[in-house]
Amino acid sequence: MEGNVVTYGLVALATLVYVLRWLKPSRSSLPDIPAVTPTAPILSFYGVFKYFTHSREMIQEGYDKYKGRAFKIPEVFRWMVIVTGPKLIEELRKAPDDTLSFEEATRESLQVDYTLGPAIHHNGYHIGIVRSNLTRNLAALFPDVRDEIVAAFTEAIPLSDDWISVPALETVMQIVCRTSNRIFVGLPKCRDLDYRKLNIQFTVDVVKGAMILNLLPTFVRPLAARIFTNVPSSIDRGMKHLEPIIRQRYQAMEEYGSDYPDKPNDMLSWFMDEAKGEEREVRALVLRILTVNFAAIHTSSMSFTHALYRLAANPEYILPMREEVESIVKAEGWTKAAMGKMRKVDSFLKESQRYHGLGAISITRRALRDFTFSDGTFIPKGEFVSAAAMPTHYDEEYYENPEVFNPWRFAEMRSEDGEGTKHQMVSTSSEYIPFGHGKHACPGRFFAANELKAMLAHVVTTYDVKLENEGVVPEPLWVASVR
Repeated sequence: MEGNVVTYGLVALATLVYVLRWLKPSRSSLPDIPAVTPTAPILSFYGVFKYFTHSREMIQEGYDKYKGRAFKIPEVFRWMVIVTGPKLIEELRKAPDDTLSFEEATRESLQVDYTLGPAIHHNGYHIGIVRSNLTRNLAALFPDVRDEIVAAFTEAIPLSDDWISVPALETVMQIVCRTSNRIFVGLPKCRDLDYRKLNIQFTVDVVKGAMILNLLPTFVRPLAARIFTNVPSSIDRGMKHLEPIIRQRYQAMEEYGSDYPDKPNDMLSWFMDEAKGEEREVRALVLRILTVNFAAIHTSSMSFTHALYRLAANPEYILPMREEVESIVKAEGWTKAAMGKMRKVDSFLKESQRYHGLGAISITRRALRDFTFSDGTFIPKGEFVSAAAMPTHYDEEYYENPEVFNPWRFAEMRSEDGEGTKHQMVSTSSEYIPFGHGKHACPGRFFAANELKAMLAHVVTTYDVKLENEGVVPEPLWVASVR
């Protein structure tokens, strides 16, 4: 019921701004690119309406009709071009940043200037830190990750001889938030309930705010952002938690130098070391921590919840993973190296991402100048183009029996000669794009995969799991191309 209310509310909002769509139409109707829905002004509104509730079906229809080519679907104020097939996907991901821009597409889709603040868009130094410092320290930080996972699960789902009911997504978000912040800001702050509530609420607010602002015309967004986003108040609340920690660390740096004794090896310290100018201010550092929390909590929580539902619907998958984890941990202990050897755990999570995904499209770019694909598809400056993710993941040309959830699909692929690393969870390709593909693939996927594998390994060795309505996986709520 709650999901339907959200959907119908968004559809109603889209209806209210429909007239504005035609007062300020897209720069181009892209006449040479076929559309899934009618393109005439009145009839195309049906496509906009349908897109909010049936985007997956629309994109699948376009994929089936135009596989290996491009097609377009209507959004509120523009067309979205969708490319299909490995050849065009490779061309999309290889296109220069000054031609097809990941940053500008992200800025628009997340409405970054309003939901996270312009500094995050104009100075993305945190991305390099996630890609380098965080990834390099995964092995050293794994004991902390493991310790926090155990503590978080024990608090959220205490062991019992009887079955207990647990709200999946809400519980997973709490665990992911705690575990991630053990690496972001350390103990004891990662266990502070109000701090966790702040980061989870900020994550939800960013998603909701971006969704609403994208339904509104550009000239309305600055005013609407004051209503639907809360960056300043979130930073104020974050200041209460993090300002004392940041100032204490700055004082230690002044007294003993940048490598002061017992310096925490965490994200906040890496930010403080790297930040320049205004980014060294406390408020700016607080916003960076909120931003990486958004990136970590939203995608990881959704991914693990899908996997948990699938595990609960098919409890027969638990024992093979339990045996694998116990055997490897007995030999290796709970280490990052041990996680790397858990092929069934890795495969289960990767198959869950293939099967469920987080959205119907991926690798979204905005054209900063005109671009032409090798098949002649012309993308004018200012337009948006994405790859068809879900249809690719359900294409029998790339995956045998794609409609079937096969938990060991990728473990079996890895057992073939020369395929040991190609099909692990963090690997991307033109046929597997939940993390994107190419140089702009999710920079935090190595941390996320390590965290999710450690969480799943803990679940299968600690709990038995089933659904409240046994065997019935809850239907996901799709809003536009996102689930």
